[in-house]
Amino acid sequence: MNSDHMKATKFATQLDETTLAELRAYAKTTGRSISSVVNEAVGEYLGRAQLRPAFRTAMDEVLDKHAELLQKLAR
Repeated sequence: MNSDHMKATKFATQLDETTLAELRAYAKTTGRSISSVVNEAVGEYLGRAQLRPAFRTAMDEVLDKHAELLQKLAR
């Protein structure tokens, strides 16, 4: 879903203080608005949550099996 062409709608939610502080810092560091970061994060989350169950299960198994290697690669 491309949010560039969609009208934004306000809504309210609550975050714990630590998460909100991290969100604000990330938005500031990246020069983005909190709204754009939240919109992207929720979109990515929903995309992952809607993966076909069999694919998601297989993906989780691979990630679990190779978690140590993936952590080393991320460094």
